[in-house]
Amino acid sequence: MIKKQFIPFSELKNKRAIVVDSTHPNGFTLSHWRGAPTPDEIRDDTSAGIVLHALRTKLLDMELPYVTANHFDIDGFVGVWSLLNPELALENEELLRQMALIGDFRELDLNHPLAGEALKLVCWINAREREIFYKPFGADEMEEKEVVQCVKKFEYFLPRFKQVLKDPDWERGAWEDEVGDVLLGYRTLYHPNTKLTRHPEIGLIIIETPEPVHYYALFSRTVGFDIVLTCYSNNRYELEYKYTTWVDIASRPTLPRLPMEPLVTKLNALEQSNRTWTYDSVTETGPLLRLQGDGLKREDAYDNPTEREIYPSSIPVDVLKQTIVQHYTEAYQGIQPKFNWTWKEVKALGQ
Repeated sequence: MIKKQFIPFSELKNKRAIVVDSTHPNGFTLSHWRGAPTPDEIRDDTSAGIVLHALRTKLLDMELPYVTANHFDIDGFVGVWSLLNPELALENEELLRQMALIGDFRELDLNHPLAGEALKLVCWINAREREIFYKPFGADEMEEKEVVQCVKKFEYFLPRFKQVLKDPDWERGAWEDEVGDVLLGYRTLYHPNTKLTRHPEIGLIIIETPEPVHYYALFSRTVGFDIVLTCYSNNRYELEYKYTTWVDIASRPTLPRLPMEPLVTKLNALEQSNRTWTYDSVTETGPLLRLQGDGLKREDAYDNPTEREIYPSSIPVDVLKQTIVQHYTEAYQGIQPKFNWTWKEVKALGQ
């Protein structure tokens, strides 16, 4: 395989490249984005998984000399780095797959033998990204948008990752605080004070736990589910569609996202506080339904629940749970899970 070079996304106008975790008509696409023209024989849940699958399959288009992506995140970075370092990537394939799952879907499973090491690497990237650059979606507020700004992140992390991959403890000072937060939250999620109620027929899991925890801990209990209702003490609630329904995952069929507005209307009719229930569009990566959510920037909504204020509601927890379960049970009546929903189908169902 020829040695590859990372190029900015803008250069796709003049050069054909392998496009990771994004799409472009002048590229060979390795992406789990909904509707992306990724070859069926290498589909996977994450874009990094697709890349690693493609490296093993040795497709003809893999001989392109250039690699690019239109944004920086853990999944996309792992995919790009793997194409630039194919032999080392395949030697560490399962570790890199775990990184992509934790980074993109936030589904940490510490029963996996490599999850602990993957968590350190993910948290190292998170820490350096915040310290040197900006948080995910932070470019929304900048003059130069993510497609331009992300190049600097790739240029920083691509040459440094190999050393940290070989010895994560070399950068322990960067990752240990976040890893500690995740592990504390993980322990909370497995404590008797945390109660889980599963509704697989509508893809909903309800997590009742005293206080917000890191996403990697929170979503550790949500594997196989796509809607998460979190109920904290003092009637504090958040409902979220996971990123698993923004992309095309290959491991299982899913139900489509449905607009949150009808549910918000029901909750506002019940709400007796001076706050209003709000919702995000289903085209957001992880749409949230919560009290006073319209004040959140995208970077704050993407950040961990521990980093945002979650307001108390007047609705008792049993009433809220019953309302939400009944709403989605009725809304999904007659709709069967399937693979590869199109955005056109999702929007049509919403109407």
